[in-house]
Parts: sequence; structure tokens; C-alpha cells
Amino acid sequence: MDTLLLIIIFTALGGVLSVTAAGLFLLLPEKQQNSVLPHGISFAIGALLAVAFWGLIPHAFEEVDPSQFQHLSGMILIGILGFFILEKFLIWRHCHHNHCDAHNEGHESPEVKDHQAAGTLIIVGDSIHNFVDGVLIAAAFLTDIQLGIVTSLAVAAHEIPQEVGDFAILLQSGYSKKKAIFYNILASFGTVVGGILAYFSLEDLHDILPYFLTLAASSFIYIAVADLIPSLHKKTDLKTSLQQIGLIIAGVLLIGGLHNLAFIAEHH
Repeated sequence: MDTLLLIIIFTALGGVLSVTAAGLFLLLPEKQQNSVLPHGISFAIGALLAVAFWGLIPHAFEEVDPSQFQHLSGMILIGILGFFILEKFLIWRHCHHNHCDAHNEGHESPEVKDHQAAGTLIIVGDSIHNFVDGVLIAAAFLTDIQLGIVTSLAVAAHEIPQEVGDFAILLQSGYSKKKAIFYNILASFGTVVGGILAYFSLEDLHDILPYFLTLAASSFIYIAVADLIPSLHKKTDLKTSLQQIGLIIAGVLLIGGLHNLAFIAEHH
């Protein structure tokens, strides 16, 4: 089969599976959805941090000489500050549009605006991450067909729990179910775009790929630490706190386990 066709098929695989998982979530009764949603936020925190620190950042540093380590670290810092500025702009724009100010005068509280901005950042960060995944899948296929298949399956496997968590964040951010699925599908096209672009210009993208990786990582770190973790502190009872900690750890362990399985598969 033509390599380009394989790249298109397998880059689309993760998006199809993640949207299917989100669709299954919608099949749950509304009461169960409302019950599951906060747990999805906790799980998403662990998944986002694990993808950033165990996947994107290590891979970025593997791709460059030690002389560029400081540049990549700087990109992470720039990314975090940049997403803070972007979120500030999104909150200001939303507030200005609704004729309110930062002192709770208006139609929505700062908490609601913060969540809406977090949803927008999730879409931006996920699109970047998916684009990078597409580049990685294409690079693997151009190296070896079997390696390409293994890599794409590993990407799909870690995308499913992450995308379900992202879907939960979008719902909590005020997006309707239809819009959340639509933006999930839209972001998933980033993988296909990245794969096709890499197929035709991989050499040109190779030097900047590590910087895409660190930018995607910085977006996930910022979202998890600045937007999601503070929302967990609203409930401080012991049972809820233990559930939150357990689900964050579960998200970290699942993503970490999938990365380890992919590493073992690639080296055997």
C-alpha cells in the first residue's frame, strides 16, 4: 500500500477512536454524566502532565544536541507565559463582549470565564499536540512501515483517555455536547495535517519539531496547573480529595504505562 495512504489512515485512527469514546460518554444518562464529569477533570490533569513530562519533553530533548537544551527549556518557559497572556486576552475579550469587568459585575463570574478560556486553550493545545503526533507518525512510516504502525497505535492508545478528559474539560467550560464533539473532531484533523505535511517536507520540519513538542508540552502544563488544579480545591472533604488524588495518579500511570509499552514494542 502507498506510504502516504497509510499515513493518512493511521493519523486519522486516533481521532476516530477518541471521538467514539466521547460519543460513548454521551450515551450515559445525564445524571451519570454529571457524576463522571468532575472525575474526568482529575483524570485529565494526570494525563496532561504525564503526556507533557513523560512524552513530549523527553522526546524533544532526544531530538537535539545538548547545546540546544537551554533553547528548548526557554521555549517551555515562553510557552507557559504565552498561554497565560493568551488566557488573559480571552478572559478580557469575553468580559468586554458582555460589558462586565473584573469585579464580578456582569453576567458571569471570573470562574466561569476562566473555565471558558481553559476550554479554548485545550483546543489550541490539543491541535498543536495532534499536529506533532502526525509528524511523528509520518516520520516513523517513512523509516519503516512496521514502526509506523506501532507508533500510530501507541499514539491512538494514549490519545483516547486524554481526549475523553479534554472532552470533559470542554463540557465544564460551558461548551454544548455537540460543540465539544465538533471541536474534538476539528482538533483531531491536526494529526492528519501534520502527517501529510511531514510526508512532503519532513526534512524542513525536522529542525523545528522539538520546538513544536515543547510548545505543546507547555500548553498542557499550563492548563493542568493554572486552570484545572485550582478547581479541585473547591471541595476539601477527605473522600473527594482522595478520589481526586487517585484519579490524577491513575491518569499519570496510564499514560506512563502506554509510553513504556510503546518503547518496549519499538525496541523488539
